Amino acid sequence: MSRLFRVPARVISALCVVSILYSTATAQSAPQKVFGYRDFTEQAKLDTAFMAVPDAKLAGTHLKELTKAPHWASSPEDYATAEYVAAKFKAAGLETEIVPYRVYLNKPKKIVLEARDADGKVVMTGPTKEHVDPSKDGGDLFQDDLRVLPAFNGSSPSGDITGEVVYANYGTLADFKTLRDMGVDLKGKIALVRYGQNFRGVKVYIAQKLGMAGVLIYSDPADDGYVRGDMYPKGPYRPESGVQRGSVQFIAKYTGDPMTPGVASTMSLPESKRLAPDKLTEDNPSIPSNPISYHDALPILQRLGGPASPRNWQGGLPFTYHLGSTATAGTSPAVKVHMHLEQDYAIRTIWDVIGKIRGTEDPDAWVVAGNHRDAWVYGAVDPNSGTAAMLETVHGLGELIKQGWKPKRTIVIGSWDAEEEGLVGSTEWTEEHAEELSHAVAYFNTDVGVSGPHFNAEAVPSLKQFVREVTQQVPSPSGGTVYDAWKHDQQTNEDNRARTRATAQGVAGGEVRIGNLGSGSDYTPFFQHVGVPATDFGSGGNYGVYHSVFDNYNWFIKFADPTFVYEQQQARVLGLEILHMADADVLPYDYRLYGQEVVSYINGVAKDATAAGIILDTTALLKAAERFRNAGEAVYARQNDLPTGSTGAFNASLRKAEEMLLNPVGLPERAWFKHTIYAPGEFTGYAAVVIPGITEALDGGLGKPNATLAQDQAQILTDALNRSALVLEAITR
Repeated sequence: MSRLFRVPARVISALCVVSILYSTATAQSAPQKVFGYRDFTEQAKLDTAFMAVPDAKLAGTHLKELTKAPHWASSPEDYATAEYVAAKFKAAGLETEIVPYRVYLNKPKKIVLEARDADGKVVMTGPTKEHVDPSKDGGDLFQDDLRVLPAFNGSSPSGDITGEVVYANYGTLADFKTLRDMGVDLKGKIALVRYGQNFRGVKVYIAQKLGMAGVLIYSDPADDGYVRGDMYPKGPYRPESGVQRGSVQFIAKYTGDPMTPGVASTMSLPESKRLAPDKLTEDNPSIPSNPISYHDALPILQRLGGPASPRNWQGGLPFTYHLGSTATAGTSPAVKVHMHLEQDYAIRTIWDVIGKIRGTEDPDAWVVAGNHRDAWVYGAVDPNSGTAAMLETVHGLGELIKQGWKPKRTIVIGSWDAEEEGLVGSTEWTEEHAEELSHAVAYFNTDVGVSGPHFNAEAVPSLKQFVREVTQQVPSPSGGTVYDAWKHDQQTNEDNRARTRATAQGVAGGEVRIGNLGSGSDYTPFFQHVGVPATDFGSGGNYGVYHSVFDNYNWFIKFADPTFVYEQQQARVLGLEILHMADADVLPYDYRLYGQEVVSYINGVAKDATAAGIILDTTALLKAAERFRNAGEAVYARQNDLPTGSTGAFNASLRKAEEMLLNPVGLPERAWFKHTIYAPGEFTGYAAVVIPGITEALDGGLGKPNATLAQDQAQILTDALNRSALVLEAITR
């Protein structure tokens, strides 16, 4: 007999007493029919009992504690946050361990920047310290902590270089191609680029490929400064001295410890298994880079000669932006920058915190949820708003455990370390547990948990409807459900969430749009390396202090979530995702939607190839995609009409269908990424590229399109879709 819930009736009654705290004025009527359940009645009661527990005030307490000190990965303060999280996991009744890894990280010893104009006069010496006037608008309580590291780029090498500056807009592939087409001399130059449009590591990656000597990355006020609104501390946007730190690791090649691609960097790993520092050429840059504020970028930009930049490259500073160079070296007044960077590279210890609730019926089918804990400085929004919400999710699960509830499938909660350096903690843990994760049924991620009231999500297509159904049960502080508020935001263009990691796919019937998974957070190793179906969600707003010293508790309570009610909302969303995936009769994967999206991708790439004059035969590929879609539709009907009895074999096949979409040899030139449908773009870093093997072969990057490679990749994808379809067809016979 299938045990839909492992909670006796007396326990449900006890839990419902707790649920009185969960206001009936805001509680939503739970649906009686939910995909994956034969009967949702008892689960609805459990959901209500759970949602009564996450507490806004406690979430605020967690956030204040987690952000009381800068806690860069591997620091003593970072370990203190691991101990705090572990204590909360243990208090909730989770089997808890702190798991260390030894990984290669850099921290700055000395950073000196100097700019000289065409006459040799010094016009900038930096970097300027991040600082706001303490006498105005409440000032900032955290900016002067001596433990704050100078603004730097993770994975940047040391360097002592001098070069002429070229302004390259956002440093996208298109921007650098424009400069090349204009005949701008790039070799040996220092690129000055602004944040936005792509991952910062891609800016460095392209500049390096083009023979440039270094990169400076600044935050333009047009993107997150005074052009957008009042600057901190008066408003939420980046002040003139604010700097966006960040890693420039080439995460589109592989993520994690750069010395151990594909291998977990455990404490016992022999040194012989690590790459030598001089062999880290695939994943780490060879040219120096550093972030700066627009305060320091302004005197450089203001003095650049050469032609005016294309008008859509103009930022928010009050003068015309120039390129700073022409096709012929020395024909225009040049601004030169001296970059002196001394990095302290070492193998350092980081700490993941892992909590487990063992399943009673299918313990090998893990439901994994996680959020990273490390921060460039304080990380109130990124990531500890997510950590605070996750701890209240754990609080809620703990209350259910105390009343005797146990999940059908094992629940694993991860607090990852060193995410900011290149998704390091989650990648090392994933690589260590790759075999067990071949049975994992989902990974649920939150990162920038709350920076405002606007909910948004990304997911593998098979879980997009699952996310919609969960958000239809959770009340929004703005009224109605999270789903209602989310839909309203999309309809009125009010979703101002800063992250641009995925391109949302349109859906019929007025449903909310859910983005595709690219990269930039901890779902990447789970989904794109080992094939665990994943979701990622957050609640955004006018977040203008990303990765700066000002992303602290003071900013959060002024501009993000003063009463922590959105923290409470996020805890409930994460909790229901976990509960439903752990206890559903049938895994709630929607392969209908997956198939529909894949067919649309293939039709799209075929049109792109034709428009580019490239011959690409997609006949067999489209046939395989249609087979995959049809099999998904048949399976969906079976999921909705299963007879009573065990569903173990059926669920195992549903999970195996996703695994079949992996290519064991990986993508061309980046074998670590194995998913054939989704990957971060080689030249985007964050944003998802669909059917990446074909798409990137047709695009050609900095070179020419490769029709032969595209056709080879089409065959690989055809085989993957046929493998997956075969698995789905077998369970509908």
